Amino acid sequence: MKFKLLLLPLIALLLAGCSLVIGGRSGFIRTFAPTGGRGSVYYLGQQVRFVLTVSRPGYVTLVSLNPGGYSNVLVRNAYVPAGTTYFPRSPYVHYTITPPTGLQRVRAIFTTVVQRPNLALYGQYSFPGWQNRTDLYLQSYPVRVRALAQTYFYIQP
Repeated sequence: MKFKLLLLPLIALLLAGCSLVIGGRSGFIRTFAPTGGRGSVYYLGQQVRFVLTVSRPGYVTLVSLNPGGYSNVLVRNAYVPAGTTYFPRSPYVHYTITPPTGLQRVRAIFTTVVQRPNLALYGQYSFPGWQNRTDLYLQSYPVRVRALAQTYFYIQP
């Protein structure tokens, strides 16, 4: 029993810096987080970037859910080579933090084949509704060619 109690904090410590990989082949997405780190704090008006590391080339869609329950697509079907990619990739595109304040969630949907825009990913959702919508989008691809990772950060005034 004592061993189990010591093991749980060790596992939590090891996973603290990792992305939560939710579906598909977890080896495809190695890391996904805001550049400030998973769970970091951003203030209104600041810019946020994301780092995505994948084990093979493919296509990624980034979908966010803001604290007010509104979901939008940050980037859709962007080709990424194996290795590390930062989003936004263009120096002319910025992800600027705006209200509402609170917990911001972002999912990276990765496939090794071109993604078909067969399902709208934007709109008003509860957290479970957003999860279901993004999971449904991902499930239209065979398990061997897909992965999904989720990260989060906090928005403060």
